[in-house]
Amino acid sequence: MGVYLNSTSAYGLFQEDFSLAYYVDKSEIIKELVPLVELNRNTRKKIGMDKGKGPKYVAITRPRRFGKTVMANMIASYFGKGVDSHEEFDTLKISGYPWYKKHLNQHNVIHIMFNEMPDEVTTYAEYIGMIKDTLRDDLMMAYPMINVRETDSIWRILTKIYEYCNGEKFIFVLDEWDCIFHKGFVTDKDKTAYIDFLSNLLKDKAYVEMAYMTGILPIAKYSSGSELNMFCEYTMVTEEKYSEFFGFVDAEIDDLFARYLERQPENQKVTREGLRAWYDGYHTKGGERVYNPRSVVLALENNNLGNYWTSSGPYDELFYYVGANVDQVKDAVGLLISDIPVPTNVQEYAATSMELKTRDEIFSAMVVYGFLNYENGCVAIPNKELMDKFAEMVQKEVSLGVVYQLTKESGRMLAATKAGDTKTMMEILQFVHNTESPFTVYSNEAELAAIIKQVYLKARDFYRIEREDKAGVGYVDFIFYPVVKNDDCIIIELKVNHTADEAIQQIKDRQYVLRFESKLGEKPEYTGRILAVGIAYSKDDKNKRHECKIEVLRDRIK
Repeated sequence: MGVYLNSTSAYGLFQEDFSLAYYVDKSEIIKELVPLVELNRNTRKKIGMDKGKGPKYVAITRPRRFGKTVMANMIASYFGKGVDSHEEFDTLKISGYPWYKKHLNQHNVIHIMFNEMPDEVTTYAEYIGMIKDTLRDDLMMAYPMINVRETDSIWRILTKIYEYCNGEKFIFVLDEWDCIFHKGFVTDKDKTAYIDFLSNLLKDKAYVEMAYMTGILPIAKYSSGSELNMFCEYTMVTEEKYSEFFGFVDAEIDDLFARYLERQPENQKVTREGLRAWYDGYHTKGGERVYNPRSVVLALENNNLGNYWTSSGPYDELFYYVGANVDQVKDAVGLLISDIPVPTNVQEYAATSMELKTRDEIFSAMVVYGFLNYENGCVAIPNKELMDKFAEMVQKEVSLGVVYQLTKESGRMLAATKAGDTKTMMEILQFVHNTESPFTVYSNEAELAAIIKQVYLKARDFYRIEREDKAGVGYVDFIFYPVVKNDDCIIIELKVNHTADEAIQQIKDRQYVLRFESKLGEKPEYTGRILAVGIAYSKDDKNKRHECKIEVLRDRIK
């Protein structure tokens, strides 16, 4: 039992996750790994994987916040000899399999979290030295009968243990293996040395029972040769296998929401629809919808739909990726914040944080880090949580040029709407359309809606904006729910080749105002004015003029 070898740390972290009210049982990932541990020559031939890559070498790459570390801790806790973990695993799905007890706490596990750094580390030698020294100490303590020389490498010590201790083997669980590549003190020479270290440790070694490795960017990005080609890599974009274990799917969200309703019988601030809007939007290669697990759990725990996207390092800042080559991406950013997918050739290995030269490379990196979703050859902002981050970015990034100017106009657009200043509203809409609009002519209301999202971008700071929301006896184009409940409520209806008066009349006829009215006998939740906003555009108008009309449907409730 040591820091890395058969450690209790992974189990302690797994216990913490297991005890959470919103823990999701993902233990069946182990049923995918047990056959790899039990591999022999016959099974390799049977499953047809004897093609140069060892099936016992698994590399999982996912964006941060998608449960890689949670899975790694659970896997180490199940296989590892360091602690008896049956109390937790006996209650999980994995306990129903016939081989469950055969492998529970029966293996040597070397579990290393590569994102752990020595204090005040300034060189790669200090970093890798800590890992080597710690693992050496663990092995010498566990196998004192082995004659270890000072010149022996880690793999030499492990080979001696295998040879002298009746074929003793080890499962390697290596979490965040690529963290070191994003550290400023690491040189290109250091990166090569690190790849060689992993290759020497794992490749063609009889003592390796299985190697399970997680990271953000695939191995191919860093290993140009054959050093780590024994790994089978599984990414969210290119591989379906293992997808269900990273992120939450709809059925799991349904279960979590049911738990939330039981734990929060009153004053419920989270809705099932809200979870979908805020945290859904990612997809597996097979097309299944995936939610950001960290944000979902925090929203339910805090009883609040909010932005829980946090940065864990300068290399993943949204500002960095856009700023890396703003001329390449600024036009596309305007489309993205309008909810318009942008065609992109995404290759997950195509970009590291320090090598971004083309738009495709920038968007590739943003997909890998979870800022964008990739589907059907296009990238898009996946959900409201990320849309808010983009909105924050474009309102600050002056280098975006016209896109930045439009966001500044969006503050004036909101003020004009609340003031009933339709002249200013029409001027702003015409300015947007004549400047950098993705459309020279609106052929339908959906395209006009894309422009509306740009000109009301600033409103996201004060409103929850819903598109095509169910209201009254139909679906309203846009409805703005104020964060401050006595602020103005806004209903927007769009018309192409019709009038703003017709838009206002539709708001009235279909009773969209009911979304803000209270139920019988209850106090109204929203007490501010309710504004009906009609915006119309004629495709035949050569001057690209817009028509706006505002009507107060209800005054402020005092």
